[in-house]
Amino acid sequence: MNSTLATRIAATMGLLAVALGAFGAHGLKELLAQNGTAAIWEKAVLYHFIHAVMLFVLAERKPFSSVAWWSFLVGIFFFSGSLYLLAVTNMLWLGAITPIGGVSFLFGWAWLIFTVGRRNSG
Repeated sequence: MNSTLATRIAATMGLLAVALGAFGAHGLKELLAQNGTAAIWEKAVLYHFIHAVMLFVLAERKPFSSVAWWSFLVGIFFFSGSLYLLAVTNMLWLGAITPIGGVSFLFGWAWLIFTVGRRNSG
């Protein structure tokens, strides 16, 4: 993957985080209140947005840290994605998927800890 594509995907993830945050606050307000899951939606948006910003930062970094970048993208899908679905469906079993994304986030951050300053951080 090249830096331009990674930046575009990062920007798309940022756009989605903002759009889903607004959609949850307005379009899904009644459903989330009925399900008692507004806080779950908000947590999904928070982690989605934080890691979308990190995708952008990593995409612009030289050298491109693809391992951390992919780890954060996978984390967004599994962590935030499962929470978005849980919030709108109230299917509690989806919460079992969320830790996969959390581990992916942790792995990405750990990768950065141990590769900062190295020339070929992958």
